[in-house]
Order: sequence, then structure tokens, then C-alpha cells
Amino acid sequence: MTWASPLPTLEAHLVCLTLVALDLLARAVRIQLLVRGLGHRLSLWDAFALNNYGDAASALTPLRLGGEPARLAGLLRSGVPAAAAFVAISLEVLAGWPVVIVAAGWLIWRYAPEWWAEAGPRLGAAVVDAWPWVLAVGIASLLAWGYARRGVASPATRQVRRPIQRVLVYWRRMPAGILLATVPFTFLNLATRVAILPVLTLTLPDPLPLGPVAVGSFALLYSQLILPTPSGAGAVDLGFLSGAAGELGGDEGLLLFAWRMYTNGIGVLLGVSLAGHIFGWPALRALARRWRDRH
Repeated sequence: MTWASPLPTLEAHLVCLTLVALDLLARAVRIQLLVRGLGHRLSLWDAFALNNYGDAASALTPLRLGGEPARLAGLLRSGVPAAAAFVAISLEVLAGWPVVIVAAGWLIWRYAPEWWAEAGPRLGAAVVDAWPWVLAVGIASLLAWGYARRGVASPATRQVRRPIQRVLVYWRRMPAGILLATVPFTFLNLATRVAILPVLTLTLPDPLPLGPVAVGSFALLYSQLILPTPSGAGAVDLGFLSGAAGELGGDEGLLLFAWRMYTNGIGVLLGVSLAGHIFGWPALRALARRWRDRH
């Protein structure tokens, strides 16, 4: 039983672009609230830009290791003291994870059995049929873990090494009301990103049930936080094509491309473009050369 009628392709993509815009706005307001709660100013534009730096760096580095240093660099450029920048991002993570855990728990309780009945057999068969690819993904993941274990030091990370007393001052300064005010924005961030795949599946002649698709979308998105390859490359794509979100038919390749563009590609393009405009392309090339020489 489907949850909605098929949606014309153009309208579905317009909805997805709207979801991406809402996600970017929600995350910009969230970090802006936290920085202001610590007693410093951050414009909405600067908040938007630094989140996009982080998106690009997260998507392009193993284990998303480049994301938070890039956001820290953006906060420092905006005039936020290093200790306050570190605390703002830390509090954002601490306040955000309970929302993610509650959402995951509700999805599992409500839809996991239906999702497993829909996707489980196909996923198992795909692992058996494509074992060389699964093995290659596993080896690539192990290599990425080894690379990540060496650590990725950055100038932004080194700048936040301040006396712990200074950091604790900012921790105590944050009003509890500000932390609570970020919760709706974290939920909006989660909901808009998870909704992209269900919206894309509405372009199929027979849209899939919402519950299993939502579980699959959540799993594909948030597995990227623990997978070692950049953006979970390999493992996430294999899961998508193996039916983690359901039977997508002959359009699965196009849907994967579109989903990747909306969940990763736009962030990378915006982040790199904004970084080049704000910091200058020579500075980015020099940073890339230093990264290459060190790693």
C-alpha cells in the first residue's frame, strides 16, 4: 500500500531543493543561537558559510575528520574566540544527539519490522551475489580507518588548545534555554534530510511505503557518520543499490545520483565555492598542497 500518489519529476526535485534550503537555514540558525548564547556575535551569512565549509570538508575526508576543523576555522574567521567556538560546536553535538537517538528509536519501534521484511531478503541476497564488491568495500574501509587513526591535525584544531579554565567559563555561560531552543532546528535538520529519499521515490510509478523508505533513508544517511570512507562511499552506495530503501527498479541508479547530489553534492559545491570566494583560490590550493605533502 503506497502512502502518496506519484509526483512529477520536476515537482519532486523542487521539493528536494526546498528541503535542502530548509536544512541549511535550520543549521545556520542553530549555530548562530549557540554562539550568541556564549556572548558573541555571528551573522546568519557567516553561520551559513561556515556550515557549508564543514559540509564540504566532511564529505571529502575519511571519517568526516575535516568537518569540525573547517567549521572552527569559519568561526575564528568571524571573530569568535577559539574557546567559545570549540564550546559552541561541542554543545551543538551534545544537544543534537538526543534528538537523533529519539528519532532513531521511534523509527525502529514503528517501522523496523516492516523495513526488514521489505529490504532484508534483498540485502542478504546482494551480499552473497556481490561478495567481491563487499570484500573490496571492506578492505577500503579498513585502509581508511588506518589512515584516520594517524590523526588529521589542522591549524584550526591547534588554535582551540586553550587553558581548560577558559573553556569551562563558556560552558557555564550557556543558558539552558538556548540549548532547548536549538532542539526544533536539530529536528528540522534531521527531518528534511531524511525526507529527501521518500520524496524522490514518489517519482516512481508505484511509490513505496513511507515507513520502510524512511528507515532506509535514515540508515543510509547516519551510517555515514561511522563509515570511514568519505561520505560512506562504497558501503552506502552498495546498500542503496542493494535495496536498503526498498525495490527501486530500473531507476535506482538515477535515484542514487539525485539522492547523493541533494545530501552531499550541493554541500560540497557550496562549501568549495564559498571557501574559494572568501579565502581565495590560491589559499585553497596551498592548503590542498600541504594536505597532499603531509598525507
